[in-house]
Amino acid sequence: MKRLWTIVGVADVARSFRWYQTLFGQNPAAPAHDHFGQILDSDGTVLICLHRWGAHEHPPLADTARAQPGNGVLLFFRVDDFEPALRRARTLVPALEEEPHANPATGTQEFALRDPDGYYVMVSALPA
Repeated sequence: MKRLWTIVGVADVARSFRWYQTLFGQNPAAPAHDHFGQILDSDGTVLICLHRWGAHEHPPLADTARAQPGNGVLLFFRVDDFEPALRRARTLVPALEEEPHANPATGTQEFALRDPDGYYVMVSALPA
């Protein structure tokens, strides 16, 4: 089995960590480090990694002056609790980027919002 570990640059790892935990309906916990944290599914699968801008010498994560947060990135998550995820999402942002709608390609419901660093986050229902 192969897994993708998506790592995004963030201004505040703890803040982003709480934001994603809320979106995914997870119990609050702290990231492992102030510069890096992994949001894990209940089975230990990494959902997303959060890396503080400029914390290390990774060129694409050097600083926001050299890399625009969210430019060219769409974070797409499939969830098995779509309606609760939608309710949680509405508590995180003043307005959704895209209201819930049926994706004609997949036939599933989805919505979009921006995370605290400006990343475009698409949440899609897993088919029943």
